Amino acid sequence: MNDFLLGLQFLTRITIKKNLDWSEKACGGSVKFFPLIGVILGIIYVLVGYVVYYLLPSFNIHLSEHLIGFIFLICNIFLTGALHCDGFTDTMDGILSGRKRERILEIMKDSRVGAHGATCLILILIGKYTMFTDLLVSQNTFDTHIQLFNALIALFLMPVIARCCMSIAVVNFPYARKEGLGKAFHEYSSPKSMFMAFIFTLILSLALGIIATVTFILTTIIMYLFNRYVSNLLGGLTGDVYGATAELGELVVLFIFVLAQAFV
Repeated sequence: MNDFLLGLQFLTRITIKKNLDWSEKACGGSVKFFPLIGVILGIIYVLVGYVVYYLLPSFNIHLSEHLIGFIFLICNIFLTGALHCDGFTDTMDGILSGRKRERILEIMKDSRVGAHGATCLILILIGKYTMFTDLLVSQNTFDTHIQLFNALIALFLMPVIARCCMSIAVVNFPYARKEGLGKAFHEYSSPKSMFMAFIFTLILSLALGIIATVTFILTTIIMYLFNRYVSNLLGGLTGDVYGATAELGELVVLFIFVLAQAFV
């Protein structure tokens, strides 16, 4: 329980009023719970979706798609305290700099935000906002009911699949620095942790249908290729890359669901 709560406290801004053991071993032990932490976030997104998609319209309050997209984006940033956004920004600053390994790692560690990081952060936020807005695209009543259901599944699975990809990244690739915030997660996790995270997410995706399963498979492959590219570039991954994996993974999940809506 300590490992799960530690991971929840670290990856989200959900306050845990309990003294936790923040040892390196406990950090590594939390890796297998990353998708379960995503479930907690997913439930919150679904509740928000229920309010804006079902509850408010029942009182004849109809929010625009743009406002709904903005509400989901704010929730997405607020629930993680922009932790992953920070890692994504640092990662993009580094890998897009065109420098050698040592210099890239220095750039990623720099607290200042560069042009590459700022630009990519704007793009991914616009991308997420667009995906949130476009989860519902049909005006046909029957199609809308189907898309409402798929939209809620997308909101639920978005953080789950992305954090499964984080678990895979933490375990499957070496750590690029001699020390760092994410090193304990890598050194004290195990292939068993990755396997548990993967199987948990796979079963959940299978239970939620074909689109969910396809989304899980494609997102996992895409993020694995991204992590392999960065690992080849840096000789491993860093805590910032873990955050970038979460951000990009969520965008990929949303993109696939929105794309799938065109065929529903």
